[in-house]
Amino acid sequence: MASAVAAQVQSSPASAPQLQRGIVKMVLSGCAVIVRGQPRGGPPPERQINLSNVRAGALARRAVQGQPDTKDTPDEPWAFQAREFLRKKVIGKEVCFTVENKTPQGREYGMVYLGKDTSGENIAESLVTEGLATVRREGIRGNNPEQARLCDLEDQAKAAKKGLWSEGGGAHTIRDLKYTIENPRNFVDSLHQKPVNAIIEHVRDGCIVRALLLPDYYLVTVMLSGVKCPTFKREADGSETPEPFSAEAKFFTESRLLQRDVQIILESCPNQVILGTILHPNGNITELLLKEGFARCVDWSMAVYTQGAEKLRAAERSAKERKVRIWKDYVAPTANLDQKDRQFVAKVMQVMNADAIVVKLNSGEHKTIHLSSIRPPRLEGEEKNKDKDKRFRPLYDIPYMFEAREFLRKKLIGKKVNVTVDYIRAATSAMETGGVPAFPERTCATVTIGGINIAEALISKGLATVIRYRQDDDQRSSHYDELLAAEARAIKNGKGLHSKKEVPIHRVADISGETQKAKQFLPFLQRAGRSEAVVEYVFSGSRLKLYMPKETCLITFLLAGIECPRGSRNMPGGMQVAEPYSEEATFFTKELVLQRELWANYEEKPKEEVAQLTEEKERVAKYRAVYVTEITDGLHFYAQDVETGTKLESLMESMRGEIAAQPPVEGSFSPRRGDFCIAKFGDGEWYRARIEKVESPAKVHVYYIDYGNREILSSTRLAALPPAFSTRTLPPQATEYAFAFIQVPQDDDARTDAVDSVVRDIQNTQCLLNVEYSGIVCPHVTLQFADSKDDVGLGLVKEGLVMVDVRKEKHLQKMVTEYLNGQESAKSARLNIWRYGDFRDDDAVEFGYRR
Repeated sequence: MASAVAAQVQSSPASAPQLQRGIVKMVLSGCAVIVRGQPRGGPPPERQINLSNVRAGALARRAVQGQPDTKDTPDEPWAFQAREFLRKKVIGKEVCFTVENKTPQGREYGMVYLGKDTSGENIAESLVTEGLATVRREGIRGNNPEQARLCDLEDQAKAAKKGLWSEGGGAHTIRDLKYTIENPRNFVDSLHQKPVNAIIEHVRDGCIVRALLLPDYYLVTVMLSGVKCPTFKREADGSETPEPFSAEAKFFTESRLLQRDVQIILESCPNQVILGTILHPNGNITELLLKEGFARCVDWSMAVYTQGAEKLRAAERSAKERKVRIWKDYVAPTANLDQKDRQFVAKVMQVMNADAIVVKLNSGEHKTIHLSSIRPPRLEGEEKNKDKDKRFRPLYDIPYMFEAREFLRKKLIGKKVNVTVDYIRAATSAMETGGVPAFPERTCATVTIGGINIAEALISKGLATVIRYRQDDDQRSSHYDELLAAEARAIKNGKGLHSKKEVPIHRVADISGETQKAKQFLPFLQRAGRSEAVVEYVFSGSRLKLYMPKETCLITFLLAGIECPRGSRNMPGGMQVAEPYSEEATFFTKELVLQRELWANYEEKPKEEVAQLTEEKERVAKYRAVYVTEITDGLHFYAQDVETGTKLESLMESMRGEIAAQPPVEGSFSPRRGDFCIAKFGDGEWYRARIEKVESPAKVHVYYIDYGNREILSSTRLAALPPAFSTRTLPPQATEYAFAFIQVPQDDDARTDAVDSVVRDIQNTQCLLNVEYSGIVCPHVTLQFADSKDDVGLGLVKEGLVMVDVRKEKHLQKMVTEYLNGQESAKSARLNIWRYGDFRDDDAVEFGYRR
């Protein structure tokens, strides 16, 4: 056939139709396709090509809404099968085509071939061969060999009773299309967020598609969860005005998903709008749109996104940093700050409020930091108008304000924290706030201590709420989604501000400014002896205001026996000038005692005990049962606490049950270093893991957090860790340890002998463990066999497999002596590393040890 076409082209070059190329964007029916060109700076041109001389059945059409004289029309027999045959064959692929005829109405008819030239598969012939299209014989010219071949192929299909020519008329091939769902919310809930096979039939804009759900043929509109793309605004006259990058976003989604086989996770249905995530073997379109700057994150729908909201934020952050597309003019909230001003470690000196602290920088400067995106407790509605005549004290009179302040004070005061500045809130004037007092400029940041986000902890206890922002407001916490999730948990559990119980009331007597009350209260305090108190305020170096929790009162307290310089103050005759060094004295006292608990847990020790404080304590042996799960080549080992073993077993059983009920979609997980996930081990079971390195999708380094072993896997054997089984539910169960009092051989052979011995003796067995001292990487411990109570490390020394690491701590000397005696025994017997007899330190280095 190809040679015949070539001959025809050569014999009559003037009349031969021109060969053109393109990409198939869409298959309209079994005999019509839309072909597009290559994009150059925007969506490419496109044209509809109808196959010459063949006809496939018409697909179903829905009645035009608002026109009562129209009605739904069903598929013609074999129409959908013809469309599907053609779709699977050509969608998204390069084809070449000729236009043989063009009607006055502009419809173009021609031949379409797979590939770059006419040697590829002739699409019309393939359809006719399968009995999925009929030949329009009235237009056939006898002298045209291609048209004659179509007639021959149709006759062969008839003889073979294929497709349209099969017995029965094809009624079974007509779909029962469902254009509406009676109760969309119940429909979505019934799927339990399981992936549903689907075909994307239409792309309205970058994040809204029309999908055909299989196998039941529901035609539904799906909006991508968590994102919003630029759209086409409909004007009053019916025209559409595109927002910047709306056409590009639509093409981005169309070129990847239109008429592709996908899986959709239907996640929610608020207000009759179905939200979902579309998964394609080549990736997650939601994350791709964000990464390429075609979409922005949307808070209201991100809450239902099941694939990990942090991935969407990271993708959006990447686009912002690269300033692509909709972010081309983006300026980061902290763009004007140096790196040292964006992230730093500081010491907490004061808790100003339930959302603000004062920290001391390394430079000695004090700086006020506001916790990003949270709102402290406040009075609402009628509460604001109560007790107007009463002296208002926010700390004690606003419900949960005192609890919030105390939570921060006990957690943070005097401790070092990590501060990451999220944004700088500009100062507001009284005019801008409608007469409300102005706010100065605020530095808003995420503050963590020991890996814990303080704002998240505060919200999870119901002691603060999350600020809601306009969608285009980028000045928010870098962990905003975690804050929203924490608030949802607090609401669900009825914590703090969300509790239905009576709010706590703090009746605090302030006698700090009333001389008569103070005199009446003094004898009571004197009889009490020593009392606990919190320093609420520092007036000067020697003058303090104390809160006494047991007595529920505020008092002024002066340090006996000293007097510090006074600061400036208003006097009847005018402002009194501060005395020299008054400010320095005040700062000195503030750093020592402000918001600290005075005399808390204080016990005066006898003099003889004080004299012994510098002496070394005795070694304490508190052995606990552990299960050794992994031995490393460096002679470290990983162990699980036997006490929590049942919790791990229960978690694994529940997790595997959920995975079996809702298997992960292969290839839907995009691994990133540091992410927690689940990984399929060699035994075919799923385990919790952490990603340590990503070389490529085929080489992902994972660490099994509950067992300590490591493995390199393909990303297809990884999936997202279900939130119910995260490390918050149960911390990683494998802990790394090193043997105390021994040196690990540097020589490969010697080290291998020692490791083999340990693997043989203790791997996958229960032992007893005691922490002896800390190390740079992990704790150093002694390990005993559960039955004999023999020391495993000492056994290695006695067998001559390792040398002793001599420790200098006094309380460890008894153990060190025992180990050295064991080493002498191995030397005498010339075991393993000592087989050449007693040797000097220089020789020890040669045999793989370092002193």
